[in-house]
Amino acid sequence: MIKKLCLGASALTLIAACANTSNIETEVVEVETPPVVEDIMDAAVEMVDPAALFETYSAEAFFQTTSFGLASGAGYAWSADSSKILAHSDESGVFNAISMGTDGTRAPLTTSETDAHFAQSFFPSDDRIIVSADQGGNELTHIYVRELDGTMVDVTPGEEVKASFGGWRADNEVFWVWHNGRDSANFDLYEVNPEDYTTTMVFENPGFQPGALSDTGRWLALDKPRTSADSDIYVVDLFADDAEPVLVTAHEGNIAYATYAFTPDETKLVYSTNEFGEFAQAWTHDLDSGEKAPLIEADWNVSFVFYSPSGQYQVHAINADGLTDLSITDTESGEEVVLAGVPEGELGQIRFSRDESKIAFGVNTDTSPYNLYMTELGAEATRLTDALNPDINELNLVTATVERFEASDGVVIPGIMYKPKQATADTPVPALVWVHGGPGGQSTRGYSATLQHLVNHGYAVYAANNRGSSGYGKTFYHMDDKRHGEEDLRDIVEAGHYLRGLDWVDNDKVGVIGGSYGGYMTAAALTFHPEEFEVGINIFGVTNWVRTLESIPDWWAAFREALYDEMGDPATDAERHRAISPLFHA
Repeated sequence: MIKKLCLGASALTLIAACANTSNIETEVVEVETPPVVEDIMDAAVEMVDPAALFETYSAEAFFQTTSFGLASGAGYAWSADSSKILAHSDESGVFNAISMGTDGTRAPLTTSETDAHFAQSFFPSDDRIIVSADQGGNELTHIYVRELDGTMVDVTPGEEVKASFGGWRADNEVFWVWHNGRDSANFDLYEVNPEDYTTTMVFENPGFQPGALSDTGRWLALDKPRTSADSDIYVVDLFADDAEPVLVTAHEGNIAYATYAFTPDETKLVYSTNEFGEFAQAWTHDLDSGEKAPLIEADWNVSFVFYSPSGQYQVHAINADGLTDLSITDTESGEEVVLAGVPEGELGQIRFSRDESKIAFGVNTDTSPYNLYMTELGAEATRLTDALNPDINELNLVTATVERFEASDGVVIPGIMYKPKQATADTPVPALVWVHGGPGGQSTRGYSATLQHLVNHGYAVYAANNRGSSGYGKTFYHMDDKRHGEEDLRDIVEAGHYLRGLDWVDNDKVGVIGGSYGGYMTAAALTFHPEEFEVGINIFGVTNWVRTLESIPDWWAAFREALYDEMGDPATDAERHRAISPLFHA
């Protein structure tokens, strides 16, 4: 009888050490060279062990990378003179705010050794900054101003307050914050005076999710999820005497709506809808006439839409089969802006300078963590950071591919495949099914220290996007509603079967691994399908759905109904929650 193992997160550093990499083979690449050089190369190759051309690295080496991110898109990521870029980094071991020159030079702005600080915005005309930080990881984020002398001012005080930055008003006379100080279940909108940091409530939220705010502060869009398949958008004219939310997406049946942004001239709301097909598309709602029209249509979900401050540039992205495809369009000419000197990967966090002549942005590739870049529009981009540990040769890492298999009921399951360089039909490797978080998440292309470490040590990893994953249409997304731990779990089990059928996978060594909801799926696979996997690694996964769904925090109130629609209401579905919880079947 095969003995099953369920390992905790700490076992991640051990499992890669068990991979058999003693039979690594490396092919010699033939090139055309003069005969004398060919003779020398042949002799050199005979003297070199091919395995020595490939290196493996420790887990510590992979996790000694630096994470970077740019200031909020709602604020000023560039200083008033456009000489500095506001960002954050965990180079010190804890996330802290930093400023970056256009040559990549960095200066710390916060120096916390315990609490992560994330950059939000420069002030409009001086080098004060706005940051967000919680206290000891309690998730109760506050908004702080860092004064010019380095002192920090909490503009959202309160022991149980959770807050977020909302941007600057167009006249720069106030900035906005959302917080739940009045009611822990709802986030109200406040104006903050940038001189003395006094706050004034602008909108008392009766139970919506914050959406978009127009630049002048006149228009506010609010999201109202009803179920996981159905939601609405409300718009408030904050300049009106009776500033009440007005429904702008009246409909019948299940249609998902969500806000993107207001157009710079504040005549239209740009929003997402899957009313006209499987995927979320970008449409506009005329704030005066109510007329609706398509803006961006694609065969995949439109991830986001926003505009540069002047409105000259529109930025949008498509989630194309697990890879973010971003476009910047000149709204005057209709031409796409080409970013030269940028590696293939996922672009994000586009931040325009004050005069819109330069942009800062980030790029995440399969073989390198998120790096920051800047460019003058029309010029070659400059990389500002080196996030990957310099001890790791990027050539020893692998580029992922999108692979699919057909489940036993005919549903096609997509996933992201990481094939080790060591893997061949003659030297098959062990494999792991990676399960993403959620429910409703998606495994996408991009760098992962955990995955690249495993693959570097000879483990194939298939990040399966089981039914219920986002990104593949609304039908696929809702296939596991109130059936979690059933159909979606079957997909993970069959992903293991798919791996065992590959000639370069050792079919006696297939495991499952995941965190959060993926950790639950791992525990469920080992509990309810104990003969399917040789090993499982549950990384902080849920094992007791009864307790989890009865412990929803107050600030999730706006979408609690949607969550219960997908997972089931603990008041009525507790028996099922108990049935799918591994804890009760150990």
